[in-house]
Amino acid sequence: MTRVYFVRHAQPEHDWKEDRTRPLTEEGKKDSAIVLEFLKDKKIDAFYCSPYKRSMDTIADAAAFFGKEIITDERLREREKGPDGNNHGMFQKRWADHDYHEEGGESIAMVQNRNIEALNEILSDNTDKDIVLGTHGTALSTILNFYDNSFGCEDFLRIIDWMPYIIELDFEGDKLVGKHEHCYVEKEFKDNQRADKK
Repeated sequence: MTRVYFVRHAQPEHDWKEDRTRPLTEEGKKDSAIVLEFLKDKKIDAFYCSPYKRSMDTIADAAAFFGKEIITDERLREREKGPDGNNHGMFQKRWADHDYHEEGGESIAMVQNRNIEALNEILSDNTDKDIVLGTHGTALSTILNFYDNSFGCEDFLRIIDWMPYIIELDFEGDKLVGKHEHCYVEKEFKDNQRADKK
């Protein structure tokens, strides 16, 4: 069995304009300690991650503890937003139609396709190993939806404030055989987005 611990990043600096280099808040840095605390008694064979700074920084201490390099994969990055992609009233619209996206942005289906492609390669390269995969809220949600198509907008919104969040998926080959939520820290996603969650 191959065990994958997906780690959604800790709280980022929401006002930081550039998505790729967005750092963790001071609270987010402290909250990342939960990742090492949870993983330290496990046998971790490899660390994979989105190349985005907030995801890398959330798992960095754990990777250092195990003496492992973090392998980045561009396909694991978060959803690309278009110029008006910060209109989070579009959550429901995107989840209702997985092919919908704003101009210049990505759809749920586009994010899912590249994340699953990367995950399948990682599973193939790490048969019967335990690995950590640093990820994002939407990216992780598209993966969970791939294996359970009942996972939708409400499920996405349930975890939107969990930063960091650790969920384990167990595989035999590329077949999902188990799922376990482990731990999370609840943080405000962003004040001006609360209305969209109601």
